[in-house]
Amino acid sequence: MQVKPIKTRVFKERENLEGFIRSHIKTLKEGSVLVVTSKIVGLAEGRTEVIGLRPKDVLVKEESELAIRTKWTWLTLRDGMFVASAGIDESNGNGKYIFLPKDSYKAAANLRTILKKAYGVKNLGVVITDSRTLPLRRGAFGMSLGYAGFKGLRDYRKKPDIFGRPYTMSRAAIADGIAAAAVLAMGEGAERYPLAVVTGLPIEFTERVDRREVLIPLEEDMWRPLFGNLNIKQKKKK
Repeated sequence: MQVKPIKTRVFKERENLEGFIRSHIKTLKEGSVLVVTSKIVGLAEGRTEVIGLRPKDVLVKEESELAIRTKWTWLTLRDGMFVASAGIDESNGNGKYIFLPKDSYKAAANLRTILKKAYGVKNLGVVITDSRTLPLRRGAFGMSLGYAGFKGLRDYRKKPDIFGRPYTMSRAAIADGIAAAAVLAMGEGAERYPLAVVTGLPIEFTERVDRREVLIPLEEDMWRPLFGNLNIKQKKKK
């Protein structure tokens, strides 16, 4: 696997994302995966608000399905994932909060359709990323918010291990693994690498992605006991 981060100029709010990508990536090889940071997707969608216009706590609650105040920040549930402060970011925002894309799977699919034609390729993956943390671990790492063009999981269940014992639970997080590797190369600060091209991946390309394949219902998740007796209910999207 090879990860090539792409240095770019500063992306402007409401700018055409496809044109921006094409101006910095002249060609894409067949079988490539294009990784795009969620920040510029949110900017392209105009998902911003001037800092101070409304309290951040109000914005966090509007953007999340569940919001729990912690010592450092808000622990929130958004799009089936636990994130800090609903993913609202003020870094590199030039006085504005930048929100996560409205629908990262839809954004990835639309981008893939346009870029397949523009670059003349059949097999192309697109991953939209954000940064996450894990309980009891310091540091952020990349995670997929949405993807298109390939299967996000590799299922090892019922296949034998090296001693012939069948796996019962093992599944590899392909989309999240690509995101983690790409974001490591792209950086978490002011590096200005909002794009990356990943090649040499042993993935299965597909025209249809099931956005539910990587999600676990809240009541079945292994971390659920940590929330004690909290009445956690996922809101239905409007």
